[in-house]
Amino acid sequence: MSNGVYNGAAGSYSHEDVISLAVAKEVVRQLGEALPDVKIIETRPTAYIVDLHRRADIANDNHGDLFISIHCNAMDPIRHSEFTGYKNVTSYVGKGKKRRKVTRRVKQYRYWTTPNPAHGTETYIWGAHKNSDKETAVRENAPMLQEENAKDNYGDIDPNSPEFIALALVKTKQFFKRSAQLSNFVEEEFIKAGRTSRGEHQRQIGIWVLQATAMPSVLVETGYITNKTEEDYLNSKEGQEEIARCVTVAVKNYIDWLEKSNLQNTNTENTPSWATNTKSFLEMVEKKEKKTF
Repeated sequence: MSNGVYNGAAGSYSHEDVISLAVAKEVVRQLGEALPDVKIIETRPTAYIVDLHRRADIANDNHGDLFISIHCNAMDPIRHSEFTGYKNVTSYVGKGKKRRKVTRRVKQYRYWTTPNPAHGTETYIWGAHKNSDKETAVRENAPMLQEENAKDNYGDIDPNSPEFIALALVKTKQFFKRSAQLSNFVEEEFIKAGRTSRGEHQRQIGIWVLQATAMPSVLVETGYITNKTEEDYLNSKEGQEEIARCVTVAVKNYIDWLEKSNLQNTNTENTPSWATNTKSFLEMVEKKEKKTF
């Protein structure tokens, strides 16, 4: 709520910003219990709406490793029309002595709407085309190699070499890959809970908090507030706890997956020295990007 006015989608008796805050608080509670060593930062800690730009800034300023945005979906009512007959409509045409009355038959319709039956969950990630921006950032940060202690930190690296470019492409896709994996985990848990999953989707425009956060990010549409059955579910304590439980389990699965991936990536026994040095350099670039994004 902002200045006494509700924001976001509205159902028959409730509002998205109220539900989203309640679900987010439950997610924070459950994550805190399941992962006590994880630091959780709320970008909207109170009922008052925080500007989307500010939410991204909060996440970036705290050098977050993961960003989760909670929302409710909505769909406009379905419009219907029915032909009911004709009506005689009289009008006048011409001027002066040529003025005459004209009667014509006009079709008449009855109009009404019914609630849209759309229902289910969706999880969004930022479109893959953002990777090109990250790739550019990596290449533009190549001057880091000109530092006095560059060789000690990164070894012999040629930013124009095919090897460097290949690993840079891999590195710049990590946010996308991690976001995609988390979104998949979230929807899998919703399915296990008996919810209808509408799948994971990419968005290249329109979701600022996904675009502007320099970390793996997902936006979870918890259900359709414009569907009466789902509206009741979203407002219920049981529903909010179940949604939070699905997100919490998904995050735990994501962390397990990430740890296994990192374990595989750190096994450099048979890795060429140029690859190890390049990997270290790219990790330094990523850290720098997160601090300056």
